[in-house]
Amino acid sequence: MQNSSRSTTLQTLIALGALGVAAVLAWGAAQIPSAAGYSGVGPAFLPWLVAGVLALCGVLLLLQARRGGFHDVEPPTGADRGDWRSFAWLAAGLLLNATLIEHAGFIVSCALCYALAVRGLRLAEGQSTSLPRMGQDLLTGVVIAAPVYWLFTQVLAVNLPGLTSTGWF
Repeated sequence: MQNSSRSTTLQTLIALGALGVAAVLAWGAAQIPSAAGYSGVGPAFLPWLVAGVLALCGVLLLLQARRGGFHDVEPPTGADRGDWRSFAWLAAGLLLNATLIEHAGFIVSCALCYALAVRGLRLAEGQSTSLPRMGQDLLTGVVIAAPVYWLFTQVLAVNLPGLTSTGWF
């Protein structure tokens, strides 16, 4: 019974956390000027919608937690402890992306982030992390990042750092 009470308490905290994030999002949405745009929908519409849906989810989670706990929860899978080596690869990918994006450009830094994160995930799963596999992951990262870069710079007119001054790579 002790474990059930602890689970219910933790589930209640999760629900309250969701409600807290919804409140922060609503506060942020309230800071956006509400001048009506296309069809009366202003720039604050989407933030308010996200805050409202998250608040609804938080309320539903809270009700479920207080009525005996989350239903149909499967027991946790995976290792008893975190895989710190895999986490280090993931963290390195994110930190290098943030560090290199201005110097190496969006495509290169995102491809490197992808390759390092995938290496960490492969280590966690016990899969091969050979050098050719890492090269394949780096190439896959370029294949994913290049169209994203093109979409943002050419279609959405968002300035992203490139490796060269040509505006493509």
